[in-house]
Amino acid sequence: MRALKIAATGMSAQQMRVETISNNLSNMSTTGYNARRAEFADLHYQQMTRPGTISATDGTVVPTGVQLGLGVRPAAVSVQLQQGSLSATGGDLDLAIEGMGYLEITLPSGQTAYTRDGGLKRNGEGLIVTSDGYPVEPEIVIPDDARSISINASGEVYAYFTDAPDAQLLGQFNMTGFTNAKGLEAIGGNLFVETEASGPALVSTPGEDGLGTVRQGYLEDSSVDAVREITELIEAQRGYEMNAKVISAADQMMGATTQIR
Repeated sequence: MRALKIAATGMSAQQMRVETISNNLSNMSTTGYNARRAEFADLHYQQMTRPGTISATDGTVVPTGVQLGLGVRPAAVSVQLQQGSLSATGGDLDLAIEGMGYLEITLPSGQTAYTRDGGLKRNGEGLIVTSDGYPVEPEIVIPDDARSISINASGEVYAYFTDAPDAQLLGQFNMTGFTNAKGLEAIGGNLFVETEASGPALVSTPGEDGLGTVRQGYLEDSSVDAVREITELIEAQRGYEMNAKVISAADQMMGATTQIR
């Protein structure tokens, strides 16, 4: 009886959907997090009678045929590229990206990663780094005697000093875009790495080539919609229960066949 295996694939699919929703809800407060959506596709079909074949009885063409589906399979868990709302923090090194794009990060291994988490910090050497201590490219060092820091929409970092009336330009952040940002590989820590699916990194200046600008003193909130996630969680739960009932019904039907005398 195929219903047992078909319903099992349905339960597995709904379980993956619940896991995806759970990850979204757990990241409701994660800076720059984009919600994920589980996507599914139907499995192969057993062709009992192919559509368009000729009937052996009278020679007519079969209009629909008999195609028995074998269940469902995961197709993708895609990122919903939707910008979250901006929250004012007042931090000199808190940056929100308004529009498309990512900040470029260098990992300890030398590999380049990308993030929309603009909660930057200053390490003991004055270097601007992420919360995990990874330097932002290009590397910008804030002098110890800097009184305050100003970052404009183009990513230019200026330092103000007590004994100088004019601001000093320390450097400028890059903004990186991708042809298919959904193809980036998430590695945790609000970081992504380039893949063949994402295409090569397109490095430019904030505000140019269709990329977003930066806004100092703000952070991008998570784009997770709690109401939508709870609604989908209820749907997934009901779908899981219905597939479980199919398995129970199929088991009872198989039990009935063993009692035939």
